[in-house]
Amino acid sequence: MIIALAAVLCGCGGSKSQQQADGDGSADSTAAITVKYATGFSVKDTAGIRLVDIDGKYHFALTKADEDVPEGYTRVQVPIERTICMTALQLSNFTILDAHDVVKGITGTKNLFNKDILARVKDGKIVKIGMEGNFDTEMVLAANPQVIFISPSKRGGYDAIKETGITLVPHLGYKELDPLGQAEWIKLVGMFVGKEREANEVFAGIESRYNELKSKAQKVVEHPTVLSGEMHYGNWHAVGGKNYLAQIFRDAGAEYVINDDETSGEDLEFEKMYSIAANADYWRILNSYPDEFSYEALKASEPRNELFKAYKEKRVIYCNMKQTPYYEISPVKPDALLKDFVAIFHPELVEKDYQPVFYKLLK
Repeated sequence: MIIALAAVLCGCGGSKSQQQADGDGSADSTAAITVKYATGFSVKDTAGIRLVDIDGKYHFALTKADEDVPEGYTRVQVPIERTICMTALQLSNFTILDAHDVVKGITGTKNLFNKDILARVKDGKIVKIGMEGNFDTEMVLAANPQVIFISPSKRGGYDAIKETGITLVPHLGYKELDPLGQAEWIKLVGMFVGKEREANEVFAGIESRYNELKSKAQKVVEHPTVLSGEMHYGNWHAVGGKNYLAQIFRDAGAEYVINDDETSGEDLEFEKMYSIAANADYWRILNSYPDEFSYEALKASEPRNELFKAYKEKRVIYCNMKQTPYYEISPVKPDALLKDFVAIFHPELVEKDYQPVFYKLLK
């Protein structure tokens, strides 16, 4: 009996040790982070310190105590409890990780759908700091953030925030050309807020659903062609062949009309776009039309739109950002985006009662 009891105790102890080694069952354990698709950040664990490099130019050492960090790295004690989000893409990471309580400031609430965030703003738990180039420094300080996630652009506008001395962490998910790469930035946020395990689990689900459907779509025989965008202020901003959206089209079993382009996007004149996409089978449009968008509205915005084959055959794929929280959740739901397109290009690959999340054929 003594031997048997010892064996049981050893077995339990070994199981607990293994759980701690695996990052399960220990409050102090930290799940390992492996970056598979994102190109904008990398992670390396060393001597109890997690080194995070962003864009090869920004270096952060994440620690759980006031420890010395390697030269050239900015120390951030994690998990953080207070931060500011500058974009909807960043906010989507906190939403899917159920980490709204960490968000203490946002730029504004225009076109914001999330009821929990809106309620927190109303209750004063989240402050509005203003837009890029016109930040309210007093509101930034009122949020008392430990770090601020920023989205650098050519316009700049971060000088006032830099002067506060608060650590700025670039979130460059918007630069990712792979849909799964963009979604994988939830792992970056997960490391800062202490939700590595949740981030890994959420992303694993996204990856599995995306790749499973992609595999089915790659086996189809017919690949319809698709164009994207519309005229604005005399130019057509065309998604380039390396853009993440072009990749989703390809993964959905379609061919993007600018498939051989090496850029992520460019502005074209109507004539140039028409010469490229006149006979495309489908036309994808994302806008913020104030009323119900229609083929009549599309023609009214540019009479020559009716010349496209996709217009004539009523094959416009549409999403209205005033009715759908597109930028709030699509960055962490590339699998849903993919399924919307597959349901249109190859409806036989999805369930008959599938309800689109973002995009549907315009009636």
